Amino acid sequence: MDGTAATNGPTASAGSTASAAPAGPTGSNGPYVLDLQEADGTRGPVVGGKGAHLGELSRIEGVRVPAGFCVTTDAFRRVVADDPSVGALLDRLSELAPDDREGIRALSAQVRRTVEGLAVPDDIAAAITRALARHGERAAYAVRSSATAEDLPTASFAGQQDTYLNVLGPAEVLRHVSRCWASLFTERAVTYRRRHGIDDRAVHMAVVVQRMVLPHASGILFTADPVTGNRKVATVDAGFGLGEALVSGLVDPDVYRVRDGEVVARTVAVKRRAVQALPSGGTREVAVDADRQEQPALTDAQVVRLVRLGRRIEAHFGSPQDIEWCLVDDDFRIVQSRPITTLFPVPESGSAAGSGAGSAAGSGDSGNRVYVSVGHQQMMTDAMKPLGLSMWQLTAMVPMHAAGGRLFVDVTRRLASPASRAALLDVVGKGDPLVRDALETVLDRDGFVPSLPDPGPGPEPGPGAGQRPTGGAPEPIGTDPAVVAELMERSRASVAALERDVRTKSGPELFDFLLEAFEEHKRFVGDPQSMRALMAGMDATWWLNDQLLEWLGEKNAADTLTLSAPDNVTSEMGLALLDVADVIRPHPELVAFLRDLRDVPDIGEQDFLDGLAKLPGGREARAAVEGYLDLYGMRCVGEIDITRPRWRERPGTLVPVLLDNVRNFRPGAAARRFEEGRRRAREKEEDVLTRLRALPDGERKAEETKRMIDRVRTFIGYREYPKYGIICRYSVYKQALLREAGRLVEAGVLAEEEDVFHLTFQEFHEAVRSRRVDAGLVERRKETFRTYQALTPPRVLTSDGEAVNGAYRRDDVPADALVGLPVSAGTVEGRARVVLDLADADLEAGDILVTAFTDPSWSPLFVAVAGLVTEVGGLMTHGAVIAREYGLPAVVGVEGATRRIRDGQRIRVHGADGYVELLP
Repeated sequence: MDGTAATNGPTASAGSTASAAPAGPTGSNGPYVLDLQEADGTRGPVVGGKGAHLGELSRIEGVRVPAGFCVTTDAFRRVVADDPSVGALLDRLSELAPDDREGIRALSAQVRRTVEGLAVPDDIAAAITRALARHGERAAYAVRSSATAEDLPTASFAGQQDTYLNVLGPAEVLRHVSRCWASLFTERAVTYRRRHGIDDRAVHMAVVVQRMVLPHASGILFTADPVTGNRKVATVDAGFGLGEALVSGLVDPDVYRVRDGEVVARTVAVKRRAVQALPSGGTREVAVDADRQEQPALTDAQVVRLVRLGRRIEAHFGSPQDIEWCLVDDDFRIVQSRPITTLFPVPESGSAAGSGAGSAAGSGDSGNRVYVSVGHQQMMTDAMKPLGLSMWQLTAMVPMHAAGGRLFVDVTRRLASPASRAALLDVVGKGDPLVRDALETVLDRDGFVPSLPDPGPGPEPGPGAGQRPTGGAPEPIGTDPAVVAELMERSRASVAALERDVRTKSGPELFDFLLEAFEEHKRFVGDPQSMRALMAGMDATWWLNDQLLEWLGEKNAADTLTLSAPDNVTSEMGLALLDVADVIRPHPELVAFLRDLRDVPDIGEQDFLDGLAKLPGGREARAAVEGYLDLYGMRCVGEIDITRPRWRERPGTLVPVLLDNVRNFRPGAAARRFEEGRRRAREKEEDVLTRLRALPDGERKAEETKRMIDRVRTFIGYREYPKYGIICRYSVYKQALLREAGRLVEAGVLAEEEDVFHLTFQEFHEAVRSRRVDAGLVERRKETFRTYQALTPPRVLTSDGEAVNGAYRRDDVPADALVGLPVSAGTVEGRARVVLDLADADLEAGDILVTAFTDPSWSPLFVAVAGLVTEVGGLMTHGAVIAREYGLPAVVGVEGATRRIRDGQRIRVHGADGYVELLP
């Protein structure tokens, strides 16, 4: 925020004293100077983001904008972009590594000095001087940078370039125009562009020159709460004098919160300093008179009027706005408005997964809505591409809504009835207590969730494949292992039939076939027998933990009782990679080959396998890797997004884990580890039953417990199989869809196969039918996806846009500990390894894995670590189940763990009590 204001002309709506005078000399594409009233939202490439927004603002009835003009990007191109010396420096800048901060700092400073030293050609200088004469040559001006990649809906670039206040005289205005051009290359601006994937040469700089005035007060208006995201709550920050005092942190602002035309909260700060304009140019800090320091900068009536003005601006631009304002003689002047790019979008009302942008208005249905994040249940909170979103929606058991590249389930009706509410809270609470607390926080707000009739039994979001039935306990299922064997064989047969049938389909016929296959997919996921087996293991786990805590005072007893349970496809996957390492370990040439591949994680399957086969011991290694990929090659990190590269597509992803296994384990580790888990589980069972029999009514308690132990050992491994079956089917879908994408590339419809990932399934279908794709759609989707990657999805989201993440509300942990959910008992101390990408794993024995989330693809890492900490998870999510299978102390749901724990820091994980200590 620059805190400028300017005199407005007699036309209040236009906000300009000058008529549209001839612009003077022009560049190859247009004039060098345009009055603000000539700018609008279509002129961004000419006047930059700020200039375009100011031009748009001047067209809104009742909005007064400072008078002024823009020095266009044509002037910048002629003076700066086309200068050979600047071009040479930008070439050198582009060659620097993104993390070379010192190099970027030094070279960007050299670029700025070079730009400031460039002469402004006489004809451009004359055009600027004539514009100053029209607006008042002796007046004071604010000279403001306006880059073409600024104030975009997806990236605001706020504060990245410079603004200069109270500039006097043509010579000084010209000098500060050059300084604004140079500010395009500040270190912070260059770094910001690199983070957003924007080339330095792709951005040009216009300069806005506006009349200064002396405001009584100034500040910022957010038309949505920038902290919670609530679109119905506006926030106003206000201080005395120019807004530079607020931006620089010189003073604390008064803060007002406004809802439904009423100030609902206010904090009046002590404002000891202010920034004022100097008669000779520039600004200075001044002391605020003692009797004014605690006075509010605005009255409540002024705040409400300002918010009303902000709502008009928001409606014009169609999204929540960050608005800079000044108060002059009880009249508000708007000096800037940009989109608030950090808000998480509100879920869409429909099922399409196109842009996922959401809207400020909410779901489109009448009344308030409450949404629960699917990603927090699926252990995949990253943004998904449109094809991934739409495929998950088409194969899910409940309707899902897209927002910010993620999926959400509307649980409003379930929350609205006391009976279904209790069942929902129980289900989500067992999965993730933070989701339950967030929902209860929303329920505590009078009237937000309406009272509705009980919707009756039906699927709800829950563990596993993303949904589970509510409305009563599952039917008894016994403890016969043959049930699990039959279900697994049924799933394998279904996948084999899909693979066989899909080979005969292509073109539009393929998409019709897949829509039928999705119905079979849902029948598989919702199979009653499968659901009973799934729930039998989880219910037995909860029963054992609850009853043994009550009878024996023992926390999380089921953690040991489930060690090395049979038929767990995810834990078997981790152990199987140990067996692959055993084949590779005796051959130094194979180990060296893998080390060389650490820097080539995107190597293709055939190159990887052929490279192995050429080396001593390579035939056996190739066979071992091929066998592993046959069973698990359809998996990958973020596997619910069909667009993610599978291990079979990029086997190099597994190389770091394989090397860790080669280094950290002796031959036969997989069998030893599994047998050790079985032994500990048997000993725990004997210990528990012996202690129970010594209690009053001990035989009955022991008999019930034995039955539950048998049940949990029979069925808890199956907990992982439905997801495995889903991902097997997804692999078949993906290969068929990529074949169609290849045909579109051959026909010249798409540039590359992966462009289809930015289309929904429905759009992909239409592209195959029509052989046409909107030329700009894919690029727009790619840009939108990049912005979604920077957003953090909340566990619970309301139709007001409020993000609610819940809290543990515990007072039984040390003051400085990081609180989470206990999911696997035990205490371990060791070195934290913060790993955000499986391909970057580099683990030693005794390390503790710290990461954002762990879906099944992370289980190969679990065999090499001593403990686990994640930011997302619940008692029955995949990472928790496998941590218990391997006997790893684990705490999940630790907010900000990957930021608050440093890589290499020593920590202590309390797996039974649910907290992490940071050690000196």
